[in-house]
Amino acid sequence: MPETHDTVHAARIAEELGIPERAVHRTLQLLDEGCTIPFIARYRKELTGSLDEVALERIRDGIEEARALDKRREAVLKSIEEQGKLTPELTARIAGARTVAALEDIYLPYRPKRRTRATVARERGLEPLAQTLLAQGEGDPAVAAAVYINPGKGVPTADDALAGARDIIAEMVAEDARARERIRALFLAKGVFRTAVIPGRETDGAKFKDYFDWREPVATAPSHRVLAMRRGEREKVLTLRVEAPEEEALRILEELFVTGTTAASLQVRQAVADGYRRLLAPSMETETRLETRKRADDEAIRVFRENLRQILMAPPLGGKQVLAIDPGYRTGCKIVVLDRHGSLLHHDVVHLVGEASARQAAETLCALVCRFSVEVIAVGNGTAGRETEQFVRGLPLDPPVPVVMVNESGASVYSASEVARREFPDHDVTVRGAVSIGRRLQDPLAELVKIDPKSIGVGQYQHDVDQTKLRTSLDDVVVSCVNQVGVDVNTASEQLLTYVSGLGPQLAHAIVAYRTVHGGFTDRRELLKVPRLKAKAFEQAAGFLRIIGGANPLDGSAVHPERYPVVEAMARDLGCSVADLLRDAGMRARIRLERYVTDTVGEPTLRDILQELAKPGRDPRRRFEVFSFAREVMSIDDVQPGMRLPGIVTNITAFGAFVDIGVHQDGLVHISQLSDRYVRDAAEVVKLHQQVMVTVLEVDRARKRIALSMKSVPDSRRPAVPEATAVRRPARLVPEGSMAGALRDVLRHMKR
Repeated sequence: MPETHDTVHAARIAEELGIPERAVHRTLQLLDEGCTIPFIARYRKELTGSLDEVALERIRDGIEEARALDKRREAVLKSIEEQGKLTPELTARIAGARTVAALEDIYLPYRPKRRTRATVARERGLEPLAQTLLAQGEGDPAVAAAVYINPGKGVPTADDALAGARDIIAEMVAEDARARERIRALFLAKGVFRTAVIPGRETDGAKFKDYFDWREPVATAPSHRVLAMRRGEREKVLTLRVEAPEEEALRILEELFVTGTTAASLQVRQAVADGYRRLLAPSMETETRLETRKRADDEAIRVFRENLRQILMAPPLGGKQVLAIDPGYRTGCKIVVLDRHGSLLHHDVVHLVGEASARQAAETLCALVCRFSVEVIAVGNGTAGRETEQFVRGLPLDPPVPVVMVNESGASVYSASEVARREFPDHDVTVRGAVSIGRRLQDPLAELVKIDPKSIGVGQYQHDVDQTKLRTSLDDVVVSCVNQVGVDVNTASEQLLTYVSGLGPQLAHAIVAYRTVHGGFTDRRELLKVPRLKAKAFEQAAGFLRIIGGANPLDGSAVHPERYPVVEAMARDLGCSVADLLRDAGMRARIRLERYVTDTVGEPTLRDILQELAKPGRDPRRRFEVFSFAREVMSIDDVQPGMRLPGIVTNITAFGAFVDIGVHQDGLVHISQLSDRYVRDAAEVVKLHQQVMVTVLEVDRARKRIALSMKSVPDSRRPAVPEATAVRRPARLVPEGSMAGALRDVLRHMKR
């Protein structure tokens, strides 16, 4: 696009976002130069005024939309010009269109279209009659129409001529830019969604029961209900319509087109009504459905983005020896032992069903913990997860080893992927799945980047939204998280390196291949020896790649190599080494940042450097905390209204948060139950993986639904029940040979 176009766009984006126009211009320049958003946000603060990644993404998206509109504008101008209908006035209107909808409204009368009733009427020579009617003079329309009677052209009577003229007027009304703008606004402001069940689908479409006879204003319908209605329609369970108040719509149109009270005005009024019902209303219904879908998509993607960010930034256990268990009834529990770097040391299978098998499993697990100096045991939260957790907690380990339940959503996707096959070509999917569970505990970010974010299980209608927009948005989140944490270039997987600023799949593969041959990197500058990794890629990536224990201590920090001279100057001025600056807080306190400000290095960058010197390569993620479910609550049958239970937030939606209380069925804390105060957005109150205490409100075992509350005072209508850990219920009869029965017997024997 010409520079002048981008100048106009920059001014508008700056106004919309409320940020300086100069910052937008510089951001656009950096983006056009191939700089990534993480790089700009971290290392070009002086140019952008310290804009964060969210603002930078909005600038990027804004300019992409503006340039796409410019491209469409050029196509429209070319099309109308080829028709010989382009005038200076029309050119000015097209140039002034600020949205795609406005541009398409202007173009609609000139858009090539299939034959319509109005087209046929024009072919029959009735357009002059339509113009006469629109003038709404005092004459008799029937007399004026008689002139156009022509049986040979399909106009045998005056009434037929008038009908054809009304068809032309109806189309003119439906294509008028002013009319479309006002009716569009009416549909969005006062339109109503109406859904109804398709006869015969009441039973197999029961999950959409709430929408079998539903009416909701377009303006206030939340995203999750819009997406639910659309899914019901797509699955042919529901009919979905968008309707606006017809009387008000006709009044708006008549104000535009009916200018008198003559007989001709009555003809125009009749044409207006036909144009609205037959042409304009269906068109606006389609547009409204598209607009509300876009809004719903944007909201669902926003929720998914925030959830994904939280799960990727979940606290890592860190470099510890882990024994990971993928629970199973029929095929047994798959066990792997991982070293502190996530490498597979051992794998096995144990069976917990039957007393003899469970006793052997206990012996095997205890031996592995001792043999490999296991520091933590990870148990997947799938089928039999709680029973397996209870069994492991009962092992006679001295000293005790922490047991952690790990969300295994998507582990099966990874285990069957090409990535997993390349990593473990000699092991089957069961071993790979257990490895993924263990690694998720060690470093969730490093492991979860290997699978499609949609498989992680934290979205809301993720398969219903615009998949291209979703993919782009989620990629932005993954890139942001990876670069915010930083990557050890000598240990990171190819998948993790792919998301580093400036790299991508090919360069990530080249880096792994280089370190395999040369035994790793000892200096950041050595990255320039990697085939096809040029200066621009190095500039974008170097600050996010860590070399731990390298020759230059700054290589293990987020200080960019282009700023090493600044740190070296600081050390020189203090008469010490760079290593001394990293070790000695007293030395760092003597640094006067204003001495190092230049045209290219300002105080924001210098403050970042000082923070890095204090904590080189610091991990922004929270500290890991071990969590335990209530031991007495193993299944939904154990859950009773009034219980107070510990739980983990597993998903956040527009209508509330789902909490895992350890019974294989997450409970829902409706947004109205999240806090004693009013909550507009669930994300204001809870975060993914947050440990919470909840009160059970209702248990619907037939539908497997659990209603929970996080309010400080439980619902007074519910019976008062003590904390779950204090609940003592009568022992349930356990079928002989069942897993739970075997575990109970073995644990009792082990405790004796």
